[in-house]
Amino acid sequence: MEIDKTTLGDLSIFNQNEEPSVFAKLNLTRTTGGSRKLQQIFSNSQERVENIIDVQDTLKLFLEKENGWPEYISNGSILMIYKFFEASIDTLPARPSFTAAYIYKLFHGPDFSLVKYSTGHAFDFVKGMRAIIDLFSGSKIPQNLKKVLENIEVLIDRPALQVVFTTAKSTELSLTEMMGFAWYIRLHYKQQLYELIELYSLLDAWYGMAMAVKVYHLEFPKFIKSSSPVLRVDGLYHILLKEPVGYDLQLSKDNNFVFLTGANMAGKSTFIKAVGSAVFLAHLGMGVPVKSMELSIFDGLISNINVVDNVVKGESFFYNEVQRIKNTILKITDGKKWLILIDELFKGTNIEDAMKCSTVVIEGLIKIKGSLFILSTHLYEISDALKKYANIDFRYFETTVHDEQLIFSYQLKEGVSNDRLGYLILKNEKVIELLQGL
Repeated sequence: MEIDKTTLGDLSIFNQNEEPSVFAKLNLTRTTGGSRKLQQIFSNSQERVENIIDVQDTLKLFLEKENGWPEYISNGSILMIYKFFEASIDTLPARPSFTAAYIYKLFHGPDFSLVKYSTGHAFDFVKGMRAIIDLFSGSKIPQNLKKVLENIEVLIDRPALQVVFTTAKSTELSLTEMMGFAWYIRLHYKQQLYELIELYSLLDAWYGMAMAVKVYHLEFPKFIKSSSPVLRVDGLYHILLKEPVGYDLQLSKDNNFVFLTGANMAGKSTFIKAVGSAVFLAHLGMGVPVKSMELSIFDGLISNINVVDNVVKGESFFYNEVQRIKNTILKITDGKKWLILIDELFKGTNIEDAMKCSTVVIEGLIKIKGSLFILSTHLYEISDALKKYANIDFRYFETTVHDEQLIFSYQLKEGVSNDRLGYLILKNEKVIELLQGL
């Protein structure tokens, strides 16, 4: 699924100026390499349903096997392996006898200490990789995981590594066995060990995704084969909210455009971002924050949410809004299935211009039946002219006032909101009082 950096930023997928992000919350990996691999996964969403299902099945299998995951592979262990290869130490004796090993220990004390400590971690790592293969033995293994496990098996199938698999702990190795193991991995197994670490990093990324599914009670979406775009969600919420309210939504070819209204702070932006981030996560093979979700595969996801001006280029806010819409139109007229999210279109011009421009854009976009649209606006006045279009679904977030206090239900309802509560918010925040006291 195609998605640009602007959309990733709009949906808070990655950190923006230390703000909370979807990636940071779902990153439950154990190693630096796993975190790096997970970031790569989040940066390259899948384009084929078969690949998505493979990831889903892999995460489900990881959850089944969670209790057998080798705990003794840690980020510290991997760092010590790197340190062992990077350290400058006196030459290790080749295939050492007891005498040669003892002499090295006696006359190269500091180096010997590093060798012993580092190879202990390498021992645990290699043993852990064998344990991972054994953990999945006898299971129905998805193709992507199968390839990784096969590669691991090839890399650890070495006579010199058998001492690892026949000895319970590295502390039980004799001096000769420990020094022989150290000599072998340092001089003959460096590249292979690095490859193993890369493979484990991918496993750790999947493990972290699986743990996030468990910890945050996420559900795996169901993908539907459809020539036209489909999105059905029940109980959708935003993953970053502490106390979310669930949304229900159905979009298809016959009602592919949501016209969303509501007062400031009523929940429009959160809803749009919740939909976008859930569809994004679904295309990674990840669980999503819903009770249930069905969707078709999307070719792309594009947003128009946090448009800014450009002082250096002398470009106004409104000009950049227009450019973003222009680029969006150029992209989505390719006949592919897109999800387009637009929050408060044309905020950078006066209300009359905004109403005219918004109406023209909406009437143009609804001609594109092969994509789904969600557009929020304060301009409820333009809704009357749009009600003649059968494929527009009018929704709003209700706000009630009790004793001059705003009450937000965050419930998505059918219809159009005409709430005008800006002055009340200004008053409640004591701005009017401050101005009167000047």
